Amino acid sequence: QVQLRESGGGSVQAGESLRLSCTPSGRTNSNNGMAWFRQAPGKEREFVAAINWRATPTGYAESVSGRFTIERDNAKNILYLQMNNLVPEDTAVYYCAVALRPVGGSEKEQYRYWGQGTQVTVSS
Repeated sequence: QVQLRESGGGSVQAGESLRLSCTPSGRTNSNNGMAWFRQAPGKEREFVAAINWRATPTGYAESVSGRFTIERDNAKNILYLQMNNLVPEDTAVYYCAVALRPVGGSEKEQYRYWGQGTQVTVSS
């Protein structure tokens, strides 16, 4: 089993930045893709960004492209999401996930393990 713990969420003003972290534990390895998803109240969980096992980003949601950056430090076994120029529409619970394969895509079904989430609230 793999456990994932997100951190770094909080409440900020529009235009500010946050950096989320995700730390896996348990039977972990760096051979799987990882991703960030988010879920706003009353909405479906949606894809934010993905990164492959080589730490190369493989995709971003159009709504965050150019503002968010996904990174992973395989030596430290930590996944990050740098979020700049936040807008109120970014308000959601953010989840990290581990893919079934070395490269994950934008579909939830491609991910096996999920964290409990961290709340991000952006006010105008």
